[in-house]
Amino acid sequence: MRKILSALFLFTSIVSFGQNYHKHVNPMIGTGGHGHTYPGATVPFGMVQLSPDTRIDGSWDGCSGYHHDDSVIYGFSHTHLNGTGCTDYGDIMLMPTMGEPNFNPKEYGSKFSHSNEKATAGFYSVKLDKHNIDVNLTTSTRVGFHQYVFNNAGQANIILDLNHRDKLLYGDIKIIDNKTIEILRRSEAWAKDQYVYARIEFDKPMQISKVEANEENKKDFYSGTVVKVSFSKQVKKGEKISVKVSLSPTSYEGAKLNSSEIKGWDFNKVKKEAEQLWDKQLSKIEITETDKDKLAIFYTALYHTMVQPNIAQDIDGKYRGRDNKVHNGEGFDYYSVFSLWDTFRGAHPLYTLVEKKRTADFINTFLKQYEQGGRLPVWELASNETDCMIGYHSVSVMADAMAKGISGFDYEKAFAAAKHSAMLDHLGLDAYKRQGFISMDDEHESVSKTLEYAYDDWCIAQMAIILNKTEDASYFMKRSQSWKNIFDWETGFMRPKKNGGWDKPFDPREINNNYTEGNSWQYSFFVPQDIEGMIEAYGGKNKFEAKLDEMFNSESKTTGREQVDVTGLIGQYAHGNEPSHHMAYLYNYIGKPEKTTEKVHFILNNFYKNTPDGLIGNEDCGQMSAWYVLSSIGLYQVTPGKDIMNIVKPLYKNARISLSNMQYTIPDFNQDINFIDFKILGSKFKSGFKNYEEYTFYKFQTLPVIESTGKSFKNTHLISVDSKIDVGFDEVYYFVDYDFKENIDDNAKFIKYTSPFEINRSAKVYAFINFLVTGMFKDNTYKRFTKSSTISATFFKKPNNYTIDIKSTYNPQYHAGGKDGLLDGINGSTNWRKGDWQGYQSQDFEAIVDLQNVKEVSNFSSTFLQDQRSWILMPTKVEYYSSTDNVNFTLITSVANDVDAKKEENTIKDFNFKSSKPINARYIKVKAYNYGRLPEWHIGYHDKGEAFIFVDEITIK
Repeated sequence: MRKILSALFLFTSIVSFGQNYHKHVNPMIGTGGHGHTYPGATVPFGMVQLSPDTRIDGSWDGCSGYHHDDSVIYGFSHTHLNGTGCTDYGDIMLMPTMGEPNFNPKEYGSKFSHSNEKATAGFYSVKLDKHNIDVNLTTSTRVGFHQYVFNNAGQANIILDLNHRDKLLYGDIKIIDNKTIEILRRSEAWAKDQYVYARIEFDKPMQISKVEANEENKKDFYSGTVVKVSFSKQVKKGEKISVKVSLSPTSYEGAKLNSSEIKGWDFNKVKKEAEQLWDKQLSKIEITETDKDKLAIFYTALYHTMVQPNIAQDIDGKYRGRDNKVHNGEGFDYYSVFSLWDTFRGAHPLYTLVEKKRTADFINTFLKQYEQGGRLPVWELASNETDCMIGYHSVSVMADAMAKGISGFDYEKAFAAAKHSAMLDHLGLDAYKRQGFISMDDEHESVSKTLEYAYDDWCIAQMAIILNKTEDASYFMKRSQSWKNIFDWETGFMRPKKNGGWDKPFDPREINNNYTEGNSWQYSFFVPQDIEGMIEAYGGKNKFEAKLDEMFNSESKTTGREQVDVTGLIGQYAHGNEPSHHMAYLYNYIGKPEKTTEKVHFILNNFYKNTPDGLIGNEDCGQMSAWYVLSSIGLYQVTPGKDIMNIVKPLYKNARISLSNMQYTIPDFNQDINFIDFKILGSKFKSGFKNYEEYTFYKFQTLPVIESTGKSFKNTHLISVDSKIDVGFDEVYYFVDYDFKENIDDNAKFIKYTSPFEINRSAKVYAFINFLVTGMFKDNTYKRFTKSSTISATFFKKPNNYTIDIKSTYNPQYHAGGKDGLLDGINGSTNWRKGDWQGYQSQDFEAIVDLQNVKEVSNFSSTFLQDQRSWILMPTKVEYYSSTDNVNFTLITSVANDVDAKKEENTIKDFNFKSSKPINARYIKVKAYNYGRLPEWHIGYHDKGEAFIFVDEITIK
């Protein structure tokens, strides 16, 4: 039995932030390994992240611009992402040099040593060895402050390279006077159209010494897609040049207005103000600890949760909306950088504790993006929706805030926006709404999307309950049970379905396109909305405990695709990626808090270190650190949307959290208390299944499973329908549609299923369960039969009896159902992740089709796909050969590729040939030549990447 404590904490008047918390922060943590953090200067939630760039390519480990393994700095830019896995930002790069200016990064870059580098909260410094220049950096919210000390006399240069890192769509540099310039930089990377306006002010007059601009190149104005300018001055030994750079997402005027944040040129004053901001911010959670490494780990983790989301609004309230128009923010602050797939789990629940006002601002930003961009953010960056990752987890943030009674945003608007996201017909949602799950046929990452949509739907149901919308609550609560349709009750895993049945073969360790950055082990425990139901599905507490134990104690090895995000393995638990983050806490739900403590403390003590590689995986915009902050003080929220947190024995006892004008102390709870009810946070509502019973009742019936030996067949095909039903009460019905009607109407003659049946031609099979519902509502007993959703499967009779002998070896991740998948008459779509294409890497494709007897043939076709971003390129050419004996082959033709390798859109091409006269042949050989190593312009070139060939249907007529 789980025990819930209504929290009674020791309250005290809030103390002043007299401690120098900023000194405990080590921004170098996470800059090595795969942490992807940056070491530069910023202030809490600031617009500017002024940091060195040691990477100018798009490499994964260099996506923050800096990696601790590097030894060359190319410059100091003003925007950076904290721990993501995609490259972007690096805007407005300045680099001090000496001598003759040069715009080649390899020339203006400089060696540096970590021994001459210092990073603290709000400050960064380094010595550039090439020209003996000391660099000091600090910031305000919207302004970066540079101080360069030139230790040698001569010509000092400050290089401004608008082509640094991201693709420059358009840039211009406007010279206002010899101390002031204005800039616009529009760039494309992860965010497809990012606007950055900037104003640069020098403390001394500078002269233009070199210009490169491929459009306008006037005395005071330079523009184009290549724009670089060098500003120079003769300096004495030890002379300083200071530079202020203000940013704006809206206009030159906005950048000028924002520059007023820093008045004068007192660098140390600005640095001290930044440190004071951090002291105030970090004082919101106070721990007592004497170990300096532990203090650094904790306060750097807290720091990493507070360097984003970033204010994206000028001082006067103007911001650039998702419609790319400038708007006036009224009554709230507008933010950017919402990595919601990561941060809904721990970072945003942390913000509800220490950032109530900002939580409301984040949600108001969501609602403005919904109004101006058409839907709630998924992964928003610089007013662009990247559509990276899955789910609609902004609803989790909103539901959690509502459950905790956080005010400052419109609950009704939030609900309307949440409902809109859930009712769209994209990314598999159409299938999910229709049949209660997403199959491989519908969408890639189908298992993960089904699970995460179901959780998000539960969040929407909680919002509906709070707003007394009983019909909506009933609808979304039912949808929240859709996880049961992909749970295999036999194996105890969340599994992909294909064509109405389970996809086979199945390996729970395999990382593939059915899961988002993980495998079945790492997703089979993601039912935070119905943990009690999940435990029951596994067979009760004992079997659930055994399954958790098996996960943690299994071999720490995955199969299938290499997934760089899956790190920090304990068995199959992967702490380096977010889907695992709640799993250690699941022992609390079966009365085993000692196991939760054991696992959590192992992770705290082994996966977080005070070193550059001190994070076990990507920081992911603060989520990795939020897990540490909450868990180390004894709290974690497994189910955002419920105002209940899990309790674990804290690493730091008696931590104090500041709320408004009070502090409270978290005691060291007894092991027999598993959960805490946070009524102290001002929670006004209770949510969950018990409260839902006050509104309605329902029984969720899982769908039947349509099973067969494959999607295509030669003569007849045996089909069975399996189901998990209550024998004697529930019945399965099916219908065979040989006419392939677009929709099955109510007049379709469904037959009660009793045993497997055969089909002898192409058909679509439908099935549902008629199940008995019983329940109580307002003291009345109800009993009635109702239908489940309907599942379908399509089967094709092969157009011929051809066979194929594939000489090449396809990647097991991309098998398209095996060798017969190339002759089944079923064509793959541009979404190759659904599994309908065969993939071959680092080799040519060669196969021989046996027509079974000598025939006259004249039409030859094979279909290939290109997605160059995923290393899939068209073959350079395809050759067709004929033979009557399978020994001696004659070349029929060679068809050259005409699809540009740089084309970004997913493209399908038929390499076809029609002979002017029939050819007698029994065997047709098809050979497609691989592109080979990826070209120099490709992002995978530096990884020595080899191209894939993706082939689907071969047709011989």
